[in-house]
Amino acid sequence: MIDVLLADDQALVRAGFRALLDAEPDIAVVGEAADGVEAVRLAAVTRPDVVLMDIRMPGVDGLEATRRIVADPGLVATRIVILTTFELDEYLFEALRVGASGFLVKDTEPVELLRGVRAVAAGDALLSPGVTRRLIAEFAGRGGVRPATPELSLDQLTDREREVMALVGAGLSNEQIAARLVVSPATAKTHVSRAMVKLGARDRAQLVVYAYEAGLVRPGWLA
Repeated sequence: MIDVLLADDQALVRAGFRALLDAEPDIAVVGEAADGVEAVRLAAVTRPDVVLMDIRMPGVDGLEATRRIVADPGLVATRIVILTTFELDEYLFEALRVGASGFLVKDTEPVELLRGVRAVAAGDALLSPGVTRRLIAEFAGRGGVRPATPELSLDQLTDREREVMALVGAGLSNEQIAARLVVSPATAKTHVSRAMVKLGARDRAQLVVYAYEAGLVRPGWLA
């Protein structure tokens, strides 16, 4: 079973998500939170596989709640999907930076929501390459990307792994990276995985952020 925690200040939204998710044989909603404080508390109690987190909530918002959950050593296996009304929400890049595994717009089709929950629970990042590219170009270009943290060093990466990491940062999928480098998708995926392991990235979403923090890629560099 995939245990899911819902965090949204609108009761009707939570009820709709619960009805959809609980109808699936492999998914169970283990809690509901109306604000960030409750989301953090319930995450510690229920230890969900996935948190569907509204980014805009009163008081402690989804961004701060995400930061606190990711920082909890007991929740290293919990993945957070940010829920937003807008694809290019100004808070999304920072949410990815602090550890969210991806995002969904609230009006996404039910089948896409279910696919996303299962994908994130399986360890994949929920990032649409096209939206990711536009998101980063829009907000990282405003100076929103902070300098790389001291512990972030690319010295341990091979030249090919750096190249692949830059392409991940530009929003390319494994298939697109494979086509660009004339390698198999399996080889591209291996390079991505090795870069994540060496840098300690939680998932592909964090690797995207690392690519920008390390200066491997900047908005608009990839035609």
